[in-house]
Amino acid sequence: MTDLLDRFEHEGYAVFREVVDPDLMRETAGHVEWLQRRHPDLRPEQLGHTLLRDDPFWLRLISDDRLLDIAETFVGPDIALFASHYISKPPYSGQPVLWHQDAAFWPLEPMRVVTLWLAVDHSTPENGCVRLVPGSHRGGIAAMRENTAVDNVLGEEIAVDVDESAAVDMVLAPGDVEVHHPNIVHGSNANTSARRRCGLTIRYIPTSTRITADEQPYPSAFHLRGEPGVNTYQPWPEFDPARHYAFSSAGPSPA
Repeated sequence: MTDLLDRFEHEGYAVFREVVDPDLMRETAGHVEWLQRRHPDLRPEQLGHTLLRDDPFWLRLISDDRLLDIAETFVGPDIALFASHYISKPPYSGQPVLWHQDAAFWPLEPMRVVTLWLAVDHSTPENGCVRLVPGSHRGGIAAMRENTAVDNVLGEEIAVDVDESAAVDMVLAPGDVEVHHPNIVHGSNANTSARRRCGLTIRYIPTSTRITADEQPYPSAFHLRGEPGVNTYQPWPEFDPARHYAFSSAGPSPA
């Protein structure tokens, strides 16, 4: 454990293999397809956190003990969800995510948070896997600037030059998890291949980190483990087969 945390402190990321079992990953892939049918007005890269508060499967997935155990390694035993997004890049037309640092965007005080990136599909350089610059989290938070010269997920990029030769590709299989620091410089290229590239970002905070956004409770703020801490949280939705994605463990909300 100490070696893992030391490497994370130095490099800003870690990779965990075969975290989530194939059956649950198949359900997750089906959930992405269900969301796209349900929200045809949204690009598949933009299946974001406001959809989560009334989605029992999404909450079942992000509250899986295997994921929470990884999060606990980095943020401690009292855990809440801050946000979660599917970024699903369709074949041939999936948009890039330009270089950025997550901490430049988030209303959190202090900025104690960790991202788990769960691979739904095989993620490779050919279909636009995550790329990150090891050690870049040890610098400050740079400004962002608008970039609409190419269609991209954020519409912005970091306002400093990035040494792309130092970047490493996060090559993942379904069920693998990549974990990264909020300050690390990262992004991903467009998907110009014939294979979709989908991943689920999950942003876990210790319950001592305050969500400072005006909207309270925050749309995707859910208490997941340990003491509730300083935030208010969304109520856990009850599964309704008439309007929710059906999944194998659908049932009552947790106590």
